[in-house]
Amino acid sequence: MMSLIPNNSSPSQLPFNIAKLAELLPTHLRNPQVGIVCGSGLGTLAESITERVTVPYRTLEGFGESTVLGHRSELAFGKIGDVSVVAMLGRFHAYEGFPLATVVYPIRFMAALGVQDLIITNAAGSLKADVPVGTIVVVEDHIALPLLTGFNPLLGPISRPAASRFVPLSDAYARPLRLAAFRAAHVLGLPRSALAEGTYAWVSGPTYETRGEAALLAAAGASVVGMSTVPEVVAARDEGIRVLVLSLVTNMVVGVLPGTGGKSVRQELDAELEGKALERPPTPTVSHEEVLEVGKSNAAVMRRLVERIIISIG
Repeated sequence: MMSLIPNNSSPSQLPFNIAKLAELLPTHLRNPQVGIVCGSGLGTLAESITERVTVPYRTLEGFGESTVLGHRSELAFGKIGDVSVVAMLGRFHAYEGFPLATVVYPIRFMAALGVQDLIITNAAGSLKADVPVGTIVVVEDHIALPLLTGFNPLLGPISRPAASRFVPLSDAYARPLRLAAFRAAHVLGLPRSALAEGTYAWVSGPTYETRGEAALLAAAGASVVGMSTVPEVVAARDEGIRVLVLSLVTNMVVGVLPGTGGKSVRQELDAELEGKALERPPTPTVSHEEVLEVGKSNAAVMRRLVERIIISIG
């Protein structure tokens, strides 16, 4: 069983953290309207923020320290256009050993600050041949096997007295925000193929999917797959925050493209018995370095898109 980092995240810490921010931030930055979660390789989104003040996670109670390459451990407060924002430059993942209460604590903290809209970005693998690397998928739904099997951030006592015990997720991805994303892409002159709509599959990680698992998720209707985001979406909806998720496709999941599944062992044997030479290409794999590299190469487009969306909804 995975060894969990102790859960030190609690709603009782919110007053302390809010008081701490009062010491670190000017008054006009203390109540951001829009929150941003930066995915792997997408931390440069903070470059769009003016009047920027960064707050290390270690100065706040209940926050962890991200251990994943490409994630910084700090909040960035400031403005995009005239809109006050706060951005997570690095998130927490369950596969790092964090309890889900810690994974979603920053979202609850944003809600306490007054955030109304949350834009979550992530790096994801494509499960569809017609959703190539570099595509930004505007998520309209999700499939989350961990949620269905008892790995849910809402298990346990309700988050606050006014919270609902049962949180609907059929409307988790706000249609007005999704429309704003496509409208922003049009205003920026991005090609029609730059954005797609799709369903995000959440898996716990940190292993990448087998070919069989990829086939299962694709057959279930998922467009992309990743190891984050859904717990944050669940917490945001529990807090009444509107959510937009933008998934940058950084790799094709192994087995999705024709010819990447390789020959079967029986085919190899049949060819051997017939005296035929059979090419044995190495089984393709995915690396986190590849994910980060594609994230960096597409960061400018993602940054411009997020900036335009925030200006339009502000």
